[in-house]
Amino acid sequence: MTPPRPPPPIDMDALVAQLTLPEKINLLAGADWWTTTPIPRLGIPSLKFSDGPNGARGAQFSAGTKAACFPAAVSLAATFDRSVAHTIGAALAVEAQTKGASVLLAPTVCMHRDPRGGRNFEAFSEDPLLAGELAAAYISGLQASGKVGASLKHFALNEEDTFRYTMDVHVDERTLREVYLRPFEIAVKKAKPWSVMTSYNLISGTHADEHRDLLEGVLRREWGFDGVVLSDWGGTNSCAAAIEAGLDLEMPGPSLQRKLEDVMAAMDKEGGLTEETITKSARRVLEMVHRAGKFADPTIPDERAVDLPETRELIRQTSTDGMVLLKNDGRTLPFDARSRDIKSIALIGMAKEYLGHGGGSAKVNSHRKITPFDAITELLASDTDIKVNYAEGARVIRNLPVLAEDITDEDGNAGLTVRVSLPDRAADDPLIYTSPSATFVSRTYRTATRVTLTGTFRPRVSGQHYISFTTVGNSTVRIDGAVVFQAEGAAPDVMAYMLSTAEDEVARHDFEAGRDYKVEIEALPALGAGVSVFAQGVIGVTMGFMAEEEHDVVLLPEAVAVAEESDVAVVFVGHTPTWETEGTDRGSMNLPKDGSLDKLIGSVAAAAKRRDKNKKVVVVNSTGSPIAMPWIGQVDAVLQAWFPGQEAGYAIADVLFGKVSPGGKLPVSFPRSIKVAPTYGNFPGDLDKRIVRYEEGVFIGYRHYIEHPDDVLYPFGYGLSYTSFDISNIQITGSERQMEGKDSTLSVSATVTNTGEMPGAEVVQVYVGAVEPSFSRPKKELAGFAKARLAPGESATVEVTIDARAVAHWNVEKHKWSVDGGEYIVYVGNSSVDVRATLALTVAKDFDMEV
Repeated sequence: MTPPRPPPPIDMDALVAQLTLPEKINLLAGADWWTTTPIPRLGIPSLKFSDGPNGARGAQFSAGTKAACFPAAVSLAATFDRSVAHTIGAALAVEAQTKGASVLLAPTVCMHRDPRGGRNFEAFSEDPLLAGELAAAYISGLQASGKVGASLKHFALNEEDTFRYTMDVHVDERTLREVYLRPFEIAVKKAKPWSVMTSYNLISGTHADEHRDLLEGVLRREWGFDGVVLSDWGGTNSCAAAIEAGLDLEMPGPSLQRKLEDVMAAMDKEGGLTEETITKSARRVLEMVHRAGKFADPTIPDERAVDLPETRELIRQTSTDGMVLLKNDGRTLPFDARSRDIKSIALIGMAKEYLGHGGGSAKVNSHRKITPFDAITELLASDTDIKVNYAEGARVIRNLPVLAEDITDEDGNAGLTVRVSLPDRAADDPLIYTSPSATFVSRTYRTATRVTLTGTFRPRVSGQHYISFTTVGNSTVRIDGAVVFQAEGAAPDVMAYMLSTAEDEVARHDFEAGRDYKVEIEALPALGAGVSVFAQGVIGVTMGFMAEEEHDVVLLPEAVAVAEESDVAVVFVGHTPTWETEGTDRGSMNLPKDGSLDKLIGSVAAAAKRRDKNKKVVVVNSTGSPIAMPWIGQVDAVLQAWFPGQEAGYAIADVLFGKVSPGGKLPVSFPRSIKVAPTYGNFPGDLDKRIVRYEEGVFIGYRHYIEHPDDVLYPFGYGLSYTSFDISNIQITGSERQMEGKDSTLSVSATVTNTGEMPGAEVVQVYVGAVEPSFSRPKKELAGFAKARLAPGESATVEVTIDARAVAHWNVEKHKWSVDGGEYIVYVGNSSVDVRATLALTVAKDFDMEV
């Protein structure tokens, strides 16, 4: 590949020399929510950031400019293919440019520590090597044009979202290095991202943005990172301490922690902040702006929606390549649309839901939102007579819709009257306007001291209807003067509220049709330890409503009837963006809501088999994390679809009906239940003390389950295919199967043959483990992988290179990587447990590796 043409050179030394101290300080914080600060006097332009990892969303959190929605990172990881990740990164760079963005806030390489992590889908894997390798390829693709850079995140130990602003993570040094820093290290060294984003949490008592040992010590000195370190949005927790620790850029702006007067005061203290430190950070920001070509072209183009046919096809292909076939008894799949045995098919559950992405910053306003129902009915209508039957079967709404109908303000107009008290206005002269719905967030009025929403609600039908309440904190809702909701203190996650992912509080209230009810909502600023720095003082409150008959509708009998009358049944389940999202973790591995989808699957399977014991029942699951499967013995096939992006429905249909074979392998282990997970009892942690201890150490995911095989339902690296493969001629070459020093490498080669009847892909996975370790370490760890795509009867030889780091461990006494001499086993197969050959590897002597 031709390297990108660098932007026209500038004399950076001369430019920095011209900066005044106040200008340098201004460069250390954003100008607004998405852009860096310009210095017009010197012709220094801004650059724009954009979320997120599976699509360039643009400036709006919701309903913004349409964008391509790509498969989630966990789906990319399931491809086990670096080239796919690179191609997706390159396509995302094109998308970012349509939003005027020069830096995409991605990828996320935090570990899948626990299946309940709300943001797991946005990260790659439970294995640090797989995560790091795929992230490096993604970043290389994203940055290949030289026009868009990556922001590797969240550095570090951000494996949960519960109290994420204030949770203190405690982890031992070896675990930190071998598991949680390893993917960052691989990505930084191999791909050189333009920027690294710090996490919100604390690490052994120190906020990540103030952690000098990690930012200056590990990231810059050890790994050689020379880009910008920026905060997560609102994650700058101090003035001098964060700057001195190596946090170059506070986002968003205007600054809360780096106001000119505060920085100058910090410099005036004895032994305080120095101009030299400020200059270093200012220069790094300027170098990123220059790297993006903004000095040559300072314009930030308007956002555009560009729906490219080639991007559609890329997303569709990548989605199927990451889908994992978990179960396929009796070769239930693929369906043959021309078979005389299938005259009708039941599509049950979430078949009409678009489950292309998770919630939070990964949410995009997709160009297309293809549902399984739309794709399958389109496919079957084209050249078959198969009848499609549909039933919803279960209601999985997490939060009630915002109250927006049948409300009038104080003047009789649709909506509610809003009064915003501001410090620059008299107490009896608030800002007054009408809101179309019962919600308010003071992102625009950050200095507001009090907000009220008042008006009248006239329900259309009588009943004990459902009302809900979500708030940033310190809010009250009254109906006819009676308090129905009240919250004191700060909400656990203000950003979750702003992203519409916070869980609501629900109650029931008696309403009479046609009667007017006075609604009063009062909200005060959120303050306190539970609120991130940038959210201090924010006001936010929402009231939701759903009529009793809509909320309590019984849907299961219809699904059972449809399953009985159809020849095959496909049940679609998963998580909507409110169930799996940034800002909150889940309480269990069960499907929503309160197990209703699990009950749906069990009931449908029982009904189908009752009519005909040979009738096939298939489950398609769209989640970014493992789920519990209490019904697994009742169904014939299970397809793990992840969050596959905007072409979700087409990709699922392609796999179900055999246009392609699913190509994915599990990048995470599927335990039988949450109670057998190594993190059970220690996730999300001690919520009173706000401490989580990673007591399982290095034994996360398959590293734990290898020793507890009965506890895992589907192991790491596992995945079935519609075709079959033979892996043969497995051998090690190089140095006579010995490693003699830190620069030693060995190559494992194997011949892969497609012995089946349709094209497919197989992943050769190589694991390494010590025969007689002198300390506790996993029996085997992933050392490399290679994917072969083969036509029927075709063979290919793949090679996996193993270096000394594959057998190294972090030496806590020497604070460096060490390799113990002795015998090791190389396991070669197509999953962490399916081993086709074991090979001997000898390390001649002990040796250390410089960090």
